[in-house]
Amino acid sequence: MSRLTIFYDGGCPLCVHEMRKLRKLDTQSQMAFEDIHADGFAARYPDIDKTAADSILHGKTDNGEMLYGLDVTHAAWSLVGRGWLTAPLRWPGIRWLADKAYLFFARNRYKISRLLTGQSRCDDCSL
Repeated sequence: MSRLTIFYDGGCPLCVHEMRKLRKLDTQSQMAFEDIHADGFAARYPDIDKTAADSILHGKTDNGEMLYGLDVTHAAWSLVGRGWLTAPLRWPGIRWLADKAYLFFARNRYKISRLLTGQSRCDDCSL
């Protein structure tokens, strides 16, 4: 059973890139990855508001706790032994600013993806 399920935007090139990295590093299968735009998502996860999950990254721990935004990111990278990369983003004083920066990224992820990858959306971004 997965310790963390991540509900990600499968149409966002940068989002998919990060999920691919996490999946590759997750050698102990501690995470499950669910594309919120996949067919049947709402039926499989009626407790996840797709609109909300499309505006901010959602994650659910194996004990049912919901995580959002950079808390999901930090939990995921921690599970693959690289939490030190994201830990500073959760430190008091930095957390507030990091969360604001994340929300800016989330709102503009398609534009940012286009700038960095040349592609704003992807039609086949399977993991």
